[in-house]
Parts: sequence; C-alpha cells; structure tokens
Amino acid sequence: MELYPHGVLATLGVAALTGSSVLAVYTSREDPRSVAFVAGAYASIALLFHFLRKFERGEGERGRTKVAVWLLTTLLTAMFASKVAPLMPLAVSFLVYLMAAGTVGAGFWALFLHQ
Repeated sequence: MELYPHGVLATLGVAALTGSSVLAVYTSREDPRSVAFVAGAYASIALLFHFLRKFERGEGERGRTKVAVWLLTTLLTAMFASKVAPLMPLAVSFLVYLMAAGTVGAGFWALFLHQ
C-alpha cells in the first residue's frame, strides 16, 4: 500500500499551482501583460496535464497526443525562456535560449525519433 496515493498528490499539486497562479494574477493585476502571461502559462500547464493523462491511459490517437504534449512543452519552454533571458547578461541570455532550444530538440527526439 502506497503512503501517498497518486490522486492525492496530483490534486495537491494542481491546488498549489492554482493558488500560486491566483496570487500572481492578484499581485500583478495592474500589469495586463503579466496577467496574460500567468493565465497563458496556467492554461498551457492545465492542457499539458490533460494530454499527459490521456497519453498515460492510452486514450485517443497516440500520435496526436504526443504532438500536443510536445507543442505544449515547447510553448512553456519558450514562454519561460523569453521571461528569464532579458533579465540576464547577454552571454547568459544566449545560454538560456540555447538550453531552451536543446530542451525542445531533446523532447522532439525522445517523443518522435527514439524507439
């Protein structure tokens, strides 16, 4: 018997994400761009969880689900890299974008090319 059932941990994680997102929107309510970023990231993560669950359960067309998972992870990687990179010195900014591109490429390889 597991000490922490999968459903409880997932529920706690989603609750923490939701609470954090609501707090971030409330804190930055005067900045529509920040609110849009938080809302977009939250929606993307929620969709990612949905498609990951479908993928784990083998529901729907597996190829389309893989594409959705990869596109959502690519979107999130690009969103967060575009927020972090401008805050860094030029060399580190370049490294942030390089690591983001490497992550996207490795995800593509893992989902579509690797057997």
